[in-house]
Amino acid sequence: MSLVSRGFGRQRSATTDDRLPPGQYDTGDRFPVLSAGPTPRTPLAQWDIVVRGEVAAPQTWTWEEFRALPREAVTVDIHCVIKWSKFGTRWEGVSVDTLLADAGVEGSYVVAFSDGGYTPKLPLDDVSNGRAWVVDTYDGQPLAPEHGGPARLLVPHLYFWKSAKWVRGLSVRPRNEPGFWETFGYHDRGDPWREQRYSGD
Repeated sequence: MSLVSRGFGRQRSATTDDRLPPGQYDTGDRFPVLSAGPTPRTPLAQWDIVVRGEVAAPQTWTWEEFRALPREAVTVDIHCVIKWSKFGTRWEGVSVDTLLADAGVEGSYVVAFSDGGYTPKLPLDDVSNGRAWVVDTYDGQPLAPEHGGPARLLVPHLYFWKSAKWVRGLSVRPRNEPGFWETFGYHDRGDPWREQRYSGD
């Protein structure tokens, strides 16, 4: 399986913008498409999202039920581990706090899972208290499949591999476990301001 796709290696000149973490460059108007494998295209009639694992009450929403949940508009900067950053990206979706609210969370970690096989592992603190969303629109339009549509996880304060495309659920876990990218040598947490790109950084 190739882990390299469109968007790698096309850099713009560096900028001194204080929104830019160390080692990153501003991608400007471009939004590179990076995937490990083909793009899933799940019909909305077959799509759902679940919360399961170490919870007292597992939750499931169909597409229509998910769209009816309280929604938030979010404008954030995003940072990819391969060194591009994009400023002021506009999304809309459902806070992870909303998805976990009635589940009775009993673990300390969350593993997102998706139709593409991505499984980022995140401490509960990194996806709660208004720090993460499941989003289904980008720049005022339905989220395109190549960018993770119909819905993706958005955890903008960490490198973008933690924002799993094509997300279908959150599994609450009692302990730290490596996810998809972590098994390929990426950092356990992925803070762009600390340049936590790879294991050992």
